[in-house]
Amino acid sequence: MDAAVQTGDENLDRTITQWLEWDKYEPTRQEVMELLKKKDVVELKKRFGTRIAFGTAGLRARMEAGTARINDLVIIQTAQGILTHLLSVNQDCKKKGIAIGYDHRHNSRRYAELSAAIMVRAGVPVYLFSHTSPTPFVAYIIRKKGLAAGIMVTPSHNPKGDNGYKVYWGNGAQIIPPVDQGIASAILANLEPWESSWDTSILKNNSLVSDPYEEVFSSYMEDISSEMCLYRNINEQTKLKFTYTAMHGVGTLAFDALFKKFGFKELILVKEQVEEDPEFTTVKNPNPEEGKSALNLSFKTAGENGSTVILANDPDADRLAVAEKQQDGTWKVFNGNELGALFGWWLLEWYKTKESRWQECFLVTDAYMFASAVSSKMLKHMAEKDGFKFEETLTGHKWMGNRIDKLMKEGKTSIFAFEEAIGFMCCTKVLDKDGVSAGSIIAEMAAKLATEDKTLTAKLDELYHRYGYHFCSNSYFLCYNPATTQAIFERIRTMENGSYPSQIGGVKITGIRDLTTGYDSNQADNKAVLPTSKSSHMITFSFENGCVATLRTSGTEPKIKYYSEIFGDLSTRDKATMEENLKSFVAVFVQELLQPDTNGLIAREA
Repeated sequence: MDAAVQTGDENLDRTITQWLEWDKYEPTRQEVMELLKKKDVVELKKRFGTRIAFGTAGLRARMEAGTARINDLVIIQTAQGILTHLLSVNQDCKKKGIAIGYDHRHNSRRYAELSAAIMVRAGVPVYLFSHTSPTPFVAYIIRKKGLAAGIMVTPSHNPKGDNGYKVYWGNGAQIIPPVDQGIASAILANLEPWESSWDTSILKNNSLVSDPYEEVFSSYMEDISSEMCLYRNINEQTKLKFTYTAMHGVGTLAFDALFKKFGFKELILVKEQVEEDPEFTTVKNPNPEEGKSALNLSFKTAGENGSTVILANDPDADRLAVAEKQQDGTWKVFNGNELGALFGWWLLEWYKTKESRWQECFLVTDAYMFASAVSSKMLKHMAEKDGFKFEETLTGHKWMGNRIDKLMKEGKTSIFAFEEAIGFMCCTKVLDKDGVSAGSIIAEMAAKLATEDKTLTAKLDELYHRYGYHFCSNSYFLCYNPATTQAIFERIRTMENGSYPSQIGGVKITGIRDLTTGYDSNQADNKAVLPTSKSSHMITFSFENGCVATLRTSGTEPKIKYYSEIFGDLSTRDKATMEENLKSFVAVFVQELLQPDTNGLIAREA
């Protein structure tokens, strides 16, 4: 064992020594040597005490040296595992190939090239993007070309110091079990870098390497616009002005191109955020899901240009935020559930219009819509009235994408899928959330509504009067200690006579679904219908007062999230009372179950 590696923890010493033997990237080697020199055992344990888990469709972590972080060595180990598993289950991968894209983050292109070189040396053709691209481009090309898999190097909307690795399978959807488990096992079986894995020179002038960027860019624009654009003439003539921000990310070129393909004349760009910037100079948190705090420059730009609608992508352009100026001059930032309701209505109308153009008789009952388990039940209630089929899935578009793929193979039609975290899949050309296509589709929605002197806000209110008012209150706490998170959920499961609680704040619990343990009191056999996962926590409570609330841990961030919704008929109940009832109840719910002060949880910034 290297004499320099002496932390007092034999297992830690062994892990660090092994790392230094394998890591050939000097900057990360130097990070480790500096920590050893300073004898910073606390930090070394953070970096090397655990191994980054291959979880939610891949990896996401800070870019630093260590087995628990994202870096060259971890990327190489991951690519080796993906290749090994891919070869074991799909020999056709040497014919079909794999797509590899990347965003604008520090190191993203290098991580993509390291991955590509490993694939090419094994004889697998690689479609390696020559330019930073939106995440949906990778999901799109897999289906378009019938590839075996895809990799996108991005941490999505995470802070600037992070990076990540999303993995797609041959159906164009993000991986789910058992594929993710197979890859995780193959990574652990191939931790030692192969002799050639650090060398990317093989990518130069290699017949197995091709650049799909221009083809994908053009084809995506044509396919999405021809499939989804209904009212090009209205779009061309609309007086609405739209402001757009890419949040310093990769979305600008693609968003602007599709926007114009739909017939819109002008897209007002937030000039301070239009260029790709891995430092995210103007935003502390490059996540439009945070709402007003992330959209300040958009409000300013829109105000200066007489714009009434703001469209915002997250840095990898797979999510979409929307804001609309109100009559009193304030801005309404729609949450993901509100947008889900608007998209659901619009895409049902789109489906009816599209289908009636080429077949005289078609059935709305043949169409499917989806929402994740923590999203609003609005689509469910719409389906009950309008007759289409609705399904709920686990959180994440990977579950919806794979379900939709299965239905498509059975000849079924899926027209929409969403989750409350501003993720929308409006077209099956991409079996993942796509903020680029969603942006043009909702712009067309706004333009069409404007011809009827309606706004998005007014239409949403119409939907509430037809289908019932759905008010949600969602947020999160930061918890950097996994042991604390584990203890919180263990307490919840045993807090009343060794079992789940029967009431919160004096309100009776009528149903409990725990997708970590597989328990569901709503089922006759107490077994959950949806898949379960012991790697994360997720418990949903139904209450006698009509509220539904869920607690879950994030698969990519140190967060404990909570989601709540109340539903009521506006002919018998008023909005203000329902909203106040839910807010008051959620405050009690959070205090009793999470005990934020006792557990040292950090509340989301306002």
